[in-house]
Amino acid sequence: MCGRYSATKNPAALVQEFDAVDETGGQARENDYNVAPTKNVVTVVQRHPRDAEGTVLDEEPAVRSLRVMRWGLVPFWAKDPSVGNRMINTRAETATEKPAFKRALAKRRCLVPADGWYEWRRAGKQKEPFFMTGEDLAFAGIWESWRDKKNEDAEPLITFSIITTEAIGRLTDIHDRMPLLMTKDRWNAWLDPDRDEVGELLTPPRDLVDTLELRPVSDKVNNVRNNGAELVERVEAGQADLDEALFELPK
Repeated sequence: MCGRYSATKNPAALVQEFDAVDETGGQARENDYNVAPTKNVVTVVQRHPRDAEGTVLDEEPAVRSLRVMRWGLVPFWAKDPSVGNRMINTRAETATEKPAFKRALAKRRCLVPADGWYEWRRAGKQKEPFFMTGEDLAFAGIWESWRDKKNEDAEPLITFSIITTEAIGRLTDIHDRMPLLMTKDRWNAWLDPDRDEVGELLTPPRDLVDTLELRPVSDKVNNVRNNGAELVERVEAGQADLDEALFELPK
């Protein structure tokens, strides 16, 4: 699964990387080395424009843009937004079947820019954190717009979930799941708002996976309050336990 990742590129850099328009409205958080569920983060979408009344202009070219969304999918039919806390990930194997995901998979897909993600390898009773990182990483995601029926004047809540799949290659040594990575040659097809069927894109790109660095990192990442560049720095075997012990010592 993917329950924590790093995203430190600012909107200006992402505009260039994804050839997108910045519609984050100054709400984008920069240098987040410990992105956790329920945080608001930058995603990439591609949508047809709307007219002044909100009608979708299907004949107009779709525009790719950066949007801020909250991590944890809240389906449009949900009675309470807290359901999103349990929907941070969507399994690729069942996304086309489950009601909570299939509508979004067909109509509302996004990319989630990232420097890399964290996963924990179990070694006996211990869990060793790793940071999986590479160039031009983007996770496949789906998103939804939820409105509070009890407060029709409230702004819609825009949320997303990261697609996950079975781990492949060296990643299986760390964990049995991984986020679905999207290489640049897949970005346009995944984001295309006029494309309903994306089954062929739900398999991870082995060439990209083989280039990833699997970096052991400090146990400090276990605490969501910790957020700095030291979280993604490589540590030597056994150093993570030492770092955690020192971090817990009273000042």
